Amino acid sequence: MIKMIPVIAFALIASSCVSAEKNMPTAESPHATNSHIVKETTNYKSTENGLITLESHHSVKVTADRFESIAKNKGLTLFGRIDHQKNAAGVDLKLRPTEVIIFGNPKVGTPLMQSAQTVAIDLPQKVLISEDAEGVVRLTYNNPEYLKARHNIEGCDKAINNISMLISKLSTAATSK
Repeated sequence: MIKMIPVIAFALIASSCVSAEKNMPTAESPHATNSHIVKETTNYKSTENGLITLESHHSVKVTADRFESIAKNKGLTLFGRIDHQKNAAGVDLKLRPTEVIIFGNPKVGTPLMQSAQTVAIDLPQKVLISEDAEGVVRLTYNNPEYLKARHNIEGCDKAINNISMLISKLSTAATSK
């Protein structure tokens, strides 16, 4: 029973976003809070369906490689990378270049799930890099503010803001010249 006290105390401390937000990862440092403001880029587009899309100056593969490298350098966990074009070819179907990168940080995602467990359906975060019929490459991701509203996440405003800034910076860096 005595050994359970530290476990219970830790669980209570970590159970809310408010207490867990003190050292949330940001764009500059994935391990500590920084209130740096991200400027919007001219190739940024947010839609009502909760997706944010940026046009890329690179191919799908180069954009995905850049995003993956930058995310790893920021200390994020890369959970997977899916090449849908390759998978389609494996069943004799054609698809324009389309890749999904699944990434995140359990220190950030877990408090969000503690606030609203249904957000786990949307976590870890993902980016879609795809080429349209005209050859334009775009990077698309879920707007964290949309996820906050979709899952009624409360008490995690600072974490949501930090996530928004981080994904914006990563995406802009991956798609820029």
